[in-house]
Amino acid sequence: MSAVLITGVGRRRGIGAAIARRLADDGWSLALGYHADYDQRVMHEPSDVELLADELRATGSTVTLVPGDLSDPAVPATVVEQAHRQLGVLDALVMSHCESVDSDYFSTTVDSFDRHYAVNVRAPWLLTRAFAEKAGPDGGVVLALTSDHVAFNLPYGVTKGALDRLVIAGATELADRQIRCNVINPGPIDTGWMDDETRATLGGMTPGGKLGGPETTANLVAWLLSEQGSWINGQRLFSDGGFNPTRV
Repeated sequence: MSAVLITGVGRRRGIGAAIARRLADDGWSLALGYHADYDQRVMHEPSDVELLADELRATGSTVTLVPGDLSDPAVPATVVEQAHRQLGVLDALVMSHCESVDSDYFSTTVDSFDRHYAVNVRAPWLLTRAFAEKAGPDGGVVLALTSDHVAFNLPYGVTKGALDRLVIAGATELADRQIRCNVINPGPIDTGWMDDETRATLGGMTPGGKLGGPETTANLVAWLLSEQGSWINGQRLFSDGGFNPTRV
């Protein structure tokens, strides 16, 4: 049975939770990483990852929880070690966590910028390195979720750009370990943060006039982790329905 560590699984209506459900359906054993303080601080919602874990276990899935604040440089390797200890050799790492606080050139603080960098760039590097060090002879897959949203969400967008380069570089540097690395840009996904006006405005920026849900990202993740997606490597993939902010 394949085992995966998924980070950023704090809320049952988030993208990370959708990925967990989809991979559970495919028979994966799951280690779910989360940081409850972030969900409360930024999303203003309590983490309900334990309810998600119970939901998945009820269907027969093996699920373990690995909490941790990824802004701490000691935590990423610890999270991977905990997942490895509970599930055995990991076959995949899916990074859906982030730090995302809206601010612009003038309202961004140094502390906020540094925290975005720590969570969105440094932590993925440390997670991927720890995953690669513990990979089995068949290697594995690393996936990360990214974004093009930069203006007025400056530290988030800038660090997501760095994340793209980091993960794509892994496709070359980790090739000798049989590890594939790809980045997914899901576009705007309503995980509870959109009001009706925002949903209508953003939906109008896609050719089909609508937005995808968390499950659309989860379906692409599942395919990339399957044998059918095994030739995809070093790519930045758009799963956004053709989203274009200039479309009117």
